[in-house]
This record gives sequence, C-alpha cells and structure tokens, in this order.
Amino acid sequence: MAQWPAMDLDALTDQVEQISHVYAQRFGIDRDDTWFLLKLQEEVGELTQAQLMRDGQARTKGLTPDELDQAFRSEVADVLCQTLLLARHHGIDLDAEVQRKWLVWRDALAAPEAVLPHER
Repeated sequence: MAQWPAMDLDALTDQVEQISHVYAQRFGIDRDDTWFLLKLQEEVGELTQAQLMRDGQARTKGLTPDELDQAFRSEVADVLCQTLLLARHHGIDLDAEVQRKWLVWRDALAAPEAVLPHER
C-alpha cells in the first residue's frame, strides 16, 4: 500500500475537498449546510457501529477481528475527513480553533500551579 507524505491540515483538507467535490458532482449532491452536518453524523454512526462490532456488542457480519479493526480505523478516517469538510464549508480555521480550545492547556498541564483556562 502506498504511503502518503505527512501533511498539514490545510493540505489534507484541500485533497479531501477535491475528492468530495468530484463525488458530489458525479452523484448530483448539493453539499449545503445540512448535508455537511448530516454526512458527519452518518460517519459517526458508522464509527459507532464499527466499535460495537469490535466489542462484540453488535453482529460482526462474518468479519474477522483484523477486518473489524480495519473497519474501525477506516471509520475514524471518515469522521476526520468529514470534520475537515464541515470546517472548510463554514470557514473555520481548525488550526486556530484547536490552538484556542485544546492547546491552551499545554502550559497549564506543564505547570500544575498555573491557573487553568476554565478557572480564569
């Protein structure tokens, strides 16, 4: 299997967008606000099903443990790609939002005496 070089979120989003755009054109899909949100929800549902199948809480449809693991990994990738597409559609700078929402905790976690963002 070919390996793709590591890339940043913008480059990855560009590639995912190209694929999604062609897919939508080919199948006559109007990628509006609702479609982006519902498509992400669809993929989260498929990820949930894959997890349940791996855990033995849903029928495995005859798949081997390795196939179940691969299906789970694939669904995680689908959720990531649909999240990238949703963010692009709404003009969200994911890098900036991750910095603001998640990475703000870096300093607080490195220095336990520091004031945590939610304590300000």
